[in-house]
Amino acid sequence: MEVTQVLLSAQAADSTVRKHAEETLNQFQEQNLPGFLLSLTGELASDEKPVESRKLAGLILKNALDAKEQHRKYEFVQRWLSLDVAVKSQIKACLLQILSSPVPDARSTASQVIAKVAGIELPKKQWPELIGSLLTNINQVPPHVKQATLETLGYMCEEVVPEVVDQDQVNKILTAVVQGMNANEGNNEVRLAATQALYNALAFAQANFSNDMERNYVMRVVCEASLSPEVKIRQAAFECLVSIGSIYYEKLASYIQDIFNITSKAVREDVEPVALQAIEFWSSICDEEIDILDEYGGDFTADSEVPCYYFVKQALPALVPMLLETLLKQEEDQDQDESAWNLAMAGGTCLGLVARTVGDDIVPFVMPFIEENITKPDWRQREAATYAFGSILEGPSPDKLMPIVNVALNFMLTALTKDPSSHVKDTTAWTLGRIFEFLHGSMVETPIITPANCQQIITVLLQSMEDAPNVAEKACGAIYFLAQGYEDVNSSSPLTPYFQAIVQSLLIVTHREDAGESRLRTAAYETLNEVVRCSTGETTHLILELVQVIMRELHKSLEAQKLSSDEREKQNELQGLLCGCLQVIIQKLGASDGAKFAFLQYADQIMNLFLRVFASRSATVHEEAMLAIGALAYTTGPDFTKYMPEFYKYLEMGLQNFGEYQVCAVTVGVMGDICRALEDKILPYCDGIMTQLLKDLSSNQLHRSVKPPIFSCFGDIALAIGENFEKYLMYVMPMLQSAAELSAHTSGADDEMIEYTNLLRNGILEAYSGILQGFKNSPKTQLLIPFAPHILQFLDIIYMEKDM
Repeated sequence: MEVTQVLLSAQAADSTVRKHAEETLNQFQEQNLPGFLLSLTGELASDEKPVESRKLAGLILKNALDAKEQHRKYEFVQRWLSLDVAVKSQIKACLLQILSSPVPDARSTASQVIAKVAGIELPKKQWPELIGSLLTNINQVPPHVKQATLETLGYMCEEVVPEVVDQDQVNKILTAVVQGMNANEGNNEVRLAATQALYNALAFAQANFSNDMERNYVMRVVCEASLSPEVKIRQAAFECLVSIGSIYYEKLASYIQDIFNITSKAVREDVEPVALQAIEFWSSICDEEIDILDEYGGDFTADSEVPCYYFVKQALPALVPMLLETLLKQEEDQDQDESAWNLAMAGGTCLGLVARTVGDDIVPFVMPFIEENITKPDWRQREAATYAFGSILEGPSPDKLMPIVNVALNFMLTALTKDPSSHVKDTTAWTLGRIFEFLHGSMVETPIITPANCQQIITVLLQSMEDAPNVAEKACGAIYFLAQGYEDVNSSSPLTPYFQAIVQSLLIVTHREDAGESRLRTAAYETLNEVVRCSTGETTHLILELVQVIMRELHKSLEAQKLSSDEREKQNELQGLLCGCLQVIIQKLGASDGAKFAFLQYADQIMNLFLRVFASRSATVHEEAMLAIGALAYTTGPDFTKYMPEFYKYLEMGLQNFGEYQVCAVTVGVMGDICRALEDKILPYCDGIMTQLLKDLSSNQLHRSVKPPIFSCFGDIALAIGENFEKYLMYVMPMLQSAAELSAHTSGADDEMIEYTNLLRNGILEAYSGILQGFKNSPKTQLLIPFAPHILQFLDIIYMEKDM
């Protein structure tokens, strides 16, 4: 088949031509996979072919070996492994040849494809000659071959786990990479590829970093590369340093002074991408020290396994001034762009981590900067001072911060209304939010918010909600944390007199023309939810009024006709927010008997609205509506039965939604709420539900995170229907048994796997306890006897386990 033309047509502007070409390619792949892969490799390899067709050939090749979804990835791996050995060898030989091609795109694509194949084959002890043949390439004369080979080694280290490569080969890879980084390597492309490859290879270098001589050599080369005249090489070298800071923290003591010198020079003098990485190094050191101090408290013994070197504490006198300088490098338009990441933001973030690492010690280093800049005429200085203050509020003790905060509060409330700069207002509102988040609430002895200042605080924040979207969004955030601080107050909350005014203002914000900017609408609803959640019984009548307001809003959004796709998306987002809000209101009103009785008059209307939401086709809305229905089931109890005939089909749809597995997971959770509400009234629906849940469990297309909740759900169903669960035992028990066996074999697994295993075990335990309790006091308990030995064995394994 003449594949070049088809690949070019697949990129045509005309959609009919494009579609036809895509279908042809799919057919070719399905009918003759070996031929398909060989022609793509041939296309990529041929320097006579057009760049466009080669690029696409490489992309399709890469996508035929790997996929984001676990189950597809598994299929692709199996498919490759079952190909004829001769075909695979031909493809691999051809790919290795492409590394010598004069065309950079072709080389780079081949590097990625080789790494994908290595990721499949090396763990299976196949392609043993790969690393050897790459290493002989390194000594080739043309620099571009060297560059492509180093790039390939880098990608390969990204694809495979260190255990797959034996130490002798690791040593050779590292030698090749570090030599490629050396200052006397004349070619910058080679140095860059080598530096980027080192970044991926660091995890393999455990043994090498334990050897002083080898470690010194690697560190010297990385530090030299960070001074290269080429920006990209400097940036890549600092990325390596960041990674070394995380992986080899305990080996850094003898280098930390030099690293401080080169990072501070980079932060002060280098271009932004390099300076950002230099700050990131110190953020990563803070992360390490915060983790160590969290885990061990302050009690290190001389032989403690992970000593904390207190690098950050020792560097404070020089590190803090360097970070404070970056705060003055704001960009004019930074507030407008949510995702902007610049020097000032990175510096503030790092300062916040430093405060969490060293606690009270940071305060004297930052206060003079704040006092000096907070009243300066230039907005940059006022904003930087405010940002510095907001950044250090988490970490130091309330005793240390309270006196300062009490002085600052009045000043900030004035700035929030009177400062001419939107930047300063934005950061001031954010800082107030941080004050309420960390220094207000039942854990703090002296309250910041007093009857004397409460009214002023709320007046100013509500006024700020009328400001520009970015300022209004931060003001919503401040009210969110203000409300949260009173969640444990049972009698009268200081916010109660202002409840109506706050809710009113938040609803007005949701209707602003510009509420789509700066996440403003979302922030207003999240704050509204928090204000409702943390309110006291005195506001019940107002929350009942709010039910009707939110129902009207939801009704209005469901009535909207003929929307463009952009408007439809906004509509879906709004419906999701409204369902989320109703969920919180239902939970709040359902928690007290009097309020619950008053609320139930709206249950039919609300359920009706939720069912209409399901008729729309958006995953996020389904998730929110499902959660809200769970809350409604919990509140209405057995009365929820009347909604089941209409609701059941949506429940089934949710359980079948493998693609959007979060929707599936939420539906499984809500199933549990419904079982608790309906008890044995759920019985008529159990056959359908159990069939679907068993299907979900045996599917390899469903994301694994949904499986533990399904086991818990079996427990909920068994509790609800008691001995009627008998007919499902023959299906459920073997599944529980094999999942329990699977969860026993996780020695040497990574943290993510250990966490998953523990979720799985929890789910299995919940299933067993639900089933055992469901059969309690029933003559059919005998049916469970055969399963007892296995259950006891499972408990025994968990009991003996270290990673509990």
